Amino acid sequence: MPDKDPAVRKPYQTKHHEIRRDELPLHCPPPGASLWNAHPRVYLPLEETGKAQCPYCGAEFVLKED
Repeated sequence: MPDKDPAVRKPYQTKHHEIRRDELPLHCPPPGASLWNAHPRVYLPLEETGKAQCPYCGAEFVLKED
């Protein structure tokens, strides 16, 4: 049964994420993602280029500069 809580993000649900520096180090699935259908956690290097893509689900992450 899927989660009814809107605060719980599911992997693959959102394909574009803006990440703040205080959220680093970055990993996918993101914090708060439902674990029942998640792929293995992978850490993504975002600091050098400002963007990264998850090799498992294709989610794109962009570093949001303040």
